[in-house]
Amino acid sequence: MYAIVRAGGKQYRVEEKNIIAVDKFEGAAGDTVTLGEVLFIGGNDNPQWGVPVVSGATVTAKILAQAKAKKIDAFTYKAKKNVRKHWGHRQQITRVQIESISAG
Repeated sequence: MYAIVRAGGKQYRVEEKNIIAVDKFEGAAGDTVTLGEVLFIGGNDNPQWGVPVVSGATVTAKILAQAKAKKIDAFTYKAKKNVRKHWGHRQQITRVQIESISAG
């Protein structure tokens, strides 16, 4: 069974025992969280579509770590001028392992 959930404004396809990285949310390593906005449940005989979410469906996950994503480097310059700008950014993420998918 798999589900499509919305977390942090993005959508993820999750299955049990999958490890995904989502935008940071509060909690320490080892805590259990519930991803409430389940948009679709499939992989069984009767798939369920949400309008916009599947009522009563939940996905529970365990927080593995609070971390940072890979660094994004950006560089701009202007031709024939001595103008160069370099900057970087590392997004805060939360690594979670999906424990169970409940159709409700």
